[in-house]
Amino acid sequence: MAENTIRIRAKNSGGNTKVKTLIKHAMSAKSDKNGTTSHFIQEVMCEHNGLTVFKANWSTSVSKNPYLSFQFQGGSVGDSITISWVDNSGDTDSLTTSII
Repeated sequence: MAENTIRIRAKNSGGNTKVKTLIKHAMSAKSDKNGTTSHFIQEVMCEHNGLTVFKANWSTSVSKNPYLSFQFQGGSVGDSITISWVDNSGDTDSLTTSII
């Protein structure tokens, strides 16, 4: 996708890092008489300094412009967090930010 579709905020508190993200995506589950025309995010992944700390497999049941929040143990202020997604049409996006 040409535009950035991801917003991230990652904050460390007491040894835990809380990640909040909003992804701009239509997430449609429409179908027609010729077959399905669904368009949805299949996989969301979060990496902390290159190591996967979160991975989710989604389907058409996830709402438009999904909000995702999770936390993991570890992380320090200044460490990098990367959120990426892949949809069923092959579109992808990723964004990297630092933990505050």
